[in-house]
Amino acid sequence: MSAAPAASAAGSSGWSGVLHSRRGWLWGALLLLVAVLLGVLVFLAGEFEEARDQAALERDAASLVSDIRSELVRNVQTLQALHTVAPNPERWSETAVDLLIEHREIVRVEWRSNNYRLLAQRDTPYLASLIGQIRRDAFLPEVRQACDSAVRLSGPAFSASYFWPQSEGRGLELMEMCLPVVRAGLPDGFLVATYGLQGVLAELTNKELVRGRGLSFNEADGTRLAVLSQPPESVRSLSAQALLDLPGHTLNLRLDAPLLPLGLFPNVLTAVVGALSLALLVVVALLGRDMRLRQRAELEVAEALAFRKAMENSLVTGLRARDMEGRITYVNPAFCQMVGYSAEELLGAGLPAPWWPPERVDEYQHRRSLRLSGQNLPREGYESVFQRRDGTRFPVLIIEAPLIDAQGQQTGHMSAMLDITEQRRIEDLNRASQDRLQATARLTTVGEMASLLSHELNQPLAAIASYATGALNLLDADDERVARGDLRQAMQRIGEQADRAGRVIKSVADFVRRREQSREAVAPLDLVEAIAPLLSLQAKKQGIQLQIDFVPDLPSVWCDRTLIEQVLLNLARNGMQAMSEGQPPLVSGLRVLRLTANQPRLSAGRAGAAPAHKAWVEFSVTDHGEGLSEDVARQLFTPFFTTKAEGMGLGLSLCRTVVEQHGGALSFEPALPRGTVFRFTLPADAGPALR
Repeated sequence: MSAAPAASAAGSSGWSGVLHSRRGWLWGALLLLVAVLLGVLVFLAGEFEEARDQAALERDAASLVSDIRSELVRNVQTLQALHTVAPNPERWSETAVDLLIEHREIVRVEWRSNNYRLLAQRDTPYLASLIGQIRRDAFLPEVRQACDSAVRLSGPAFSASYFWPQSEGRGLELMEMCLPVVRAGLPDGFLVATYGLQGVLAELTNKELVRGRGLSFNEADGTRLAVLSQPPESVRSLSAQALLDLPGHTLNLRLDAPLLPLGLFPNVLTAVVGALSLALLVVVALLGRDMRLRQRAELEVAEALAFRKAMENSLVTGLRARDMEGRITYVNPAFCQMVGYSAEELLGAGLPAPWWPPERVDEYQHRRSLRLSGQNLPREGYESVFQRRDGTRFPVLIIEAPLIDAQGQQTGHMSAMLDITEQRRIEDLNRASQDRLQATARLTTVGEMASLLSHELNQPLAAIASYATGALNLLDADDERVARGDLRQAMQRIGEQADRAGRVIKSVADFVRRREQSREAVAPLDLVEAIAPLLSLQAKKQGIQLQIDFVPDLPSVWCDRTLIEQVLLNLARNGMQAMSEGQPPLVSGLRVLRLTANQPRLSAGRAGAAPAHKAWVEFSVTDHGEGLSEDVARQLFTPFFTTKAEGMGLGLSLCRTVVEQHGGALSFEPALPRGTVFRFTLPADAGPALR
């Protein structure tokens, strides 16, 4: 009996050993997994840090290349300005010194002719004996290469870099930049700037990005051309390369940075567990916050929908949305009221629309096809005609815009519609009012023409009456021979004045109807001689001496002869009427009316001056009456204003209008010792090519 319990005890202890061993393996596996996890985390952290540093280094290398390229472009602009301010070699050399002092990266500038002959050159003051042991002509092929590329590119071009030896076994890696010079659109040689690659690294890069790092220009095989700085040799470093692509040549820029070791291994597990715990809490907090935000957003959406619904119900503009197949997806109450259909009847309805007039279905279908083909209708809208449910027609203004979804795709069209029936009614009323106003204006024009005709025909009719009276007196004379000759002259004068009256009627009619008057080149003296008989007759009646003082060799004026004669006649008659018989004469004992003509020099500041013209002729009529008071002078050109009992007040207004239609100006001023001078200008004849 004792052997069985012993055996069972041995079996239980073996099973527990197996379980303990299995648990040990499990814990070992768990620890191994944790260790592997920690190792992976450390490795991934290191790789992440190295990848991040590498990406940052590559960005910095690209930034340095961009800085160098930008500074080289600015240098090109500065070098172009050098030729602008210094057009000759002597002044060019003086100005080039200042440029080299300011730009240390440039070691030499040259001005060469189109055949590469050296016209002027300057070396940098910062490098002694730059040329050194080798003549400059040894590297002329690099200059030619850069200049040939510059001609092909019509802009600056760079050559391949080359080594320039100096004394004591030293040297510089140089690169040529050639810039074509153009003056007045023609080639004027080349401007050659020699860059030192080490100077480019030192002067054209961001010092903050280079601090503590290595920067150099390298060949494709790794050979260093120019070195600005190097990282410590004992520290692992990262390296980034970027291409400096210049017109005609490409350089490889290398940026080295030390790689810092990671020190996070003792805290990785704690950081991971803590981060996971915090992440769990943050996720729960974020879920609660998200639920609150969702509830708030749903409430705001509900309020926005209610507000939009209230706004839609208050609109008088009809709104309608359609999908790309033409089915209605939305209408507002204003649109339903406009066409007489309910929203349930309209939603989902296709084409043709129920509010389209039957006879215009084809037209509206064609318009929709144009819109869908990309030929959008004007943004300011277009007019159309709709039909209500009861069959009545009404005009509408439609403004359409595409419906764009969140992915930027067009899903249909939104249309805003305005019932413009009332607007059409108001436009019809305005049109009728305009017609009535035009009819009234025509009646006013007829009255104006009648007034002008009566005013202007007084003079030729008065002359006809005078000549007729003279003819009757001649018929009663005893001397038949003398009477016959004088009678013939009187009848001839009557015919001339009758013809003049006809021309006055035609000119005034054309003037009132705003027709284009016939103009011609007329000598100034001919204008006065045409009205001289009328002026002499009236001057003789009033005992006034008529003086005509015209400057010799005056050019002809371009005018309507009849109208300008009337202007001269009106001004002269007004001047005679201003000198009544009761007024005292001048010192000479005579009352004089003076007509003059000359070519003035008009200033822009003078009142009444004519606008700028190649040549003008100024006419003046001077009387020696009492002059004009301030009140009369202020209203002198007002239509129907007159100081005469029998006057109509249209003469001066008509004169100014006629002169202004000819491009001139009519003005007046006091005469000395008394009286008034009226002046007006007419354009001189400029020939057929300039009319």
